[in-house]
Amino acid sequence: MAQRVHRPREDAEFDFILGMSGVPVLAYFTGTWPKAIEPCRAMDLVVGRVADAYAGRLTAVRTDITRCPAATERYGITRAPSYVLLKEGEAVLHGSEPSTLADVRRFLDSHL
Repeated sequence: MAQRVHRPREDAEFDFILGMSGVPVLAYFTGTWPKAIEPCRAMDLVVGRVADAYAGRLTAVRTDITRCPAATERYGITRAPSYVLLKEGEAVLHGSEPSTLADVRRFLDSHL
């Protein structure tokens, strides 16, 4: 995964990243239970490429649901993988299911 993808270890770190970003945030929520592992790994590659392609225009944050339960609840995340585009901390759009790079880019291009 690209170095531009942040990986907060707790809710306070997630909130710190949001506050310091200055650009929209693509928060990508992952899970570690057996049925979520493979789809989340597939999205890791997509999110890494997105972080590279949108460097300077977007901050990518890979968020483990179990490590950041308050953020997970705040944005209504109920499954992994899921992603949400945040502008100034507010959810603009939600997405779920494994997506292709093209799908995520369309999602972002229509809302950045």
